[in-house]
Amino acid sequence: MRIKMAGIGLGLLLAAAMSAQWLNYPSAGIPRTKDGKPNLAAPAPKTSDGKPDLSGVWMADGQTYFFDLAAGLKPEDVVMLPAAKALQQQHVDNEHGEDPLGHCLPHGVPRINTNGLFPFKIIQTPGLVVILYEQMNLFRQIFTDGRTLAKDVNPTWLGYSTGRWEGDTLVIETTGLNGKAWLDTQKGRPASDALHVTERFRRKNFGTLEVVATIDDPKMFAKPWTTTTQTMNLQLGTDILEFICNENEKDMPHMVLGK
Repeated sequence: MRIKMAGIGLGLLLAAAMSAQWLNYPSAGIPRTKDGKPNLAAPAPKTSDGKPDLSGVWMADGQTYFFDLAAGLKPEDVVMLPAAKALQQQHVDNEHGEDPLGHCLPHGVPRINTNGLFPFKIIQTPGLVVILYEQMNLFRQIFTDGRTLAKDVNPTWLGYSTGRWEGDTLVIETTGLNGKAWLDTQKGRPASDALHVTERFRRKNFGTLEVVATIDDPKMFAKPWTTTTQTMNLQLGTDILEFICNENEKDMPHMVLGK
């Protein structure tokens, strides 16, 4: 008997719930309307050097892209190569039991941004943007100091990221991925070590962050493809918590792959 991945994923997603851990911790610098309510539609803040300030605690608006990264796209927009189709079918046949996230391994990029049940925190400094993810205590460093990546790097789950500003948009280029992560959860689209992800982060207003990701993986897809716009909402009066995936994990002994 096989255990459905949906149940395993649900256990992981609900393992940690946001709750107040700090007292007297109001979010600072919140613009307000005349009646004193947070004005999330106010203009996005700027840093001292005039760049848009992406800092804050954010969370994806729903689970749409977590389940299907290509949501809203046409079938001809996302053309999988035969090897990728076979691998995706294998994931389906095994009822997603091979999903690394189901084994408490990192989500990969850009899937890590799309989980609407766990927030992430952006810390922006000159030359470096850091993203701290609540789920599994993961982090990313996006270097904006002009450095380039060496040709022969040790492949990692979240890769190596550099960033640059194009107007009010932070463009993040990520390579050096290990090819083990999936692009999404329900669809089970695979990725390879040739994956190059380009993310575009734009703070539309004070309370809204828009993210678009371009997938360029010549081993899995016939051509690059770009997601529709994902919305991230600012979380007020809270902060990220510690979440250790393996702690009190009960699903693994019951998960059997294949028939």
